[in-house]
Amino acid sequence: MRRAVCPGSFDPVTLGHLDIVGRASAIYDEVTVAVLINKKKSSLFTVDERIAMLREVTADYGNVVVSSFHGLLVDWCRANDVPVIVKGLRAISDFDYELQMAQMNHGLAGVETLFMTTNPLFSFLSSSLVKEVATYGGDVQHLVPAPVLERLQARLSEQTG
Repeated sequence: MRRAVCPGSFDPVTLGHLDIVGRASAIYDEVTVAVLINKKKSSLFTVDERIAMLREVTADYGNVVVSSFHGLLVDWCRANDVPVIVKGLRAISDFDYELQMAQMNHGLAGVETLFMTTNPLFSFLSSSLVKEVATYGGDVQHLVPAPVLERLQARLSEQTG
């Protein structure tokens, strides 16, 4: 069975993330979307909330599962027998950083990294940008799945209400 992981914080999941997950699911028999648990980073959504959103928006893919991890991704890969990390690239700046990570991951554990260039429609898109635009009342409905938009608007309303 060919297995891969798509890691990230997914705070919140965007259409750019889903583009990469969907394309990876067409290549691999099983794709795990792995949510990073980073207690040092302030997040808009809890890990459990992000997992729930990801499960909802990936439900149509029969070969995608959602999980979480902390620590080194390569340790998670070894423990779960996943030999490939799939990463989306938006720009050269992403490549510079991700290339170093890929080389480190290969050196540490022999885990390969597959880079997918993003759909040009999402080349500017990041979770941080979505949160910033939404915080100031900007329209992000074309950037996130509908269930995520509802939760995002509700959370931001809670914070300002």
